[in-house]
Amino acid sequence: MDFLTLFVMYVCFVLAAAALVCLCSGRRQGRLAPGARAAAQVLSFVIPTELQRMTQKVIHRLFHTRSCLFVILHIALQAAVYGEYTWEVFGYCWELEIPIPLLLLPFLLLPVNVGFFMLCSRADPGIITKSNHMSLIKIYAYDAVLFQKGIVCPTCNMEKPARSKHCGLCNICVHRFDHHCVWVNNCIGAFNMKYFFLYLSTLTGMAASIALITVAFFIQVVLLSNMMHGRYVDDHGQEQDVEILFLIQHLFLTFPRIVFMLGFVILLTLVLGAYCCFNLYLALTNQTSNEWYKWRRVGCSHHLASQPQDRRVIYRNIYSNGVWMNLKEIFKPPTVLGKKKR
Repeated sequence: MDFLTLFVMYVCFVLAAAALVCLCSGRRQGRLAPGARAAAQVLSFVIPTELQRMTQKVIHRLFHTRSCLFVILHIALQAAVYGEYTWEVFGYCWELEIPIPLLLLPFLLLPVNVGFFMLCSRADPGIITKSNHMSLIKIYAYDAVLFQKGIVCPTCNMEKPARSKHCGLCNICVHRFDHHCVWVNNCIGAFNMKYFFLYLSTLTGMAASIALITVAFFIQVVLLSNMMHGRYVDDHGQEQDVEILFLIQHLFLTFPRIVFMLGFVILLTLVLGAYCCFNLYLALTNQTSNEWYKWRRVGCSHHLASQPQDRRVIYRNIYSNGVWMNLKEIFKPPTVLGKKKR
């Protein structure tokens, strides 16, 4: 192993350790907090102070301030995938006479996805201001478990409506707050949740369609070359039947960029597909990501004072009105005072 490789490995280790120190700093709760603080103290003796400060600034810039860096990364990754698909996969598939509508599907989904991305990024997520505060505070009732009446946001100096949350990155209170998405550089709330859901769905469709077409291309290559019925000579000079592992290695050596892209889009499809299913579950049950996480945190620690200590609070979602009405609320959020929840 040469000096350059050792140096790169050392830098990666130091940066990872410095990131751990920075991420662990200030965390005083949680089951892993004592161990994390102990690890941070040990690593602080190894990592140079200047590197710790620099890493802390980078992490703060990426994850604790509103920034366009992830938007740029998002565009770069999308451009790289579509560039490789257009430059190589599309041409090969055209020669193999794969159906044209299937080949054009990723290009048809792209402008739709970009449109929803722009809407999600630029739309008002539901910013609570002094002018709309009284209207928004009457839309949802307080459930007295996740949302308590009379809680004032110390930053905005206004009473928090039920289902709202103050976003530290945007420095605003958001009506029916779901989460802050760094990929669209905006909060996801009551008024842009529909755009986010459609953006996420089309993005999943884009990744899945490119993966499907690329897999079809490789299947065609294998079938036309009759590779599965061939034999090869291994390192010991013995003839062996072609196996899946050898086939993958051969395809990687022949089409390295396409195989790498395929692995990336398959992983992306699985991750985005799972996240889509999770968001669909939240939509059908009329929950937000913030409420889902908040209830699991409260449910593990909170007990009713009048109940025995071994019985936890049984939470009832008062905002759910059935599957159809819950889904309708995503695409047409209630804004009229008469549409007040129970």
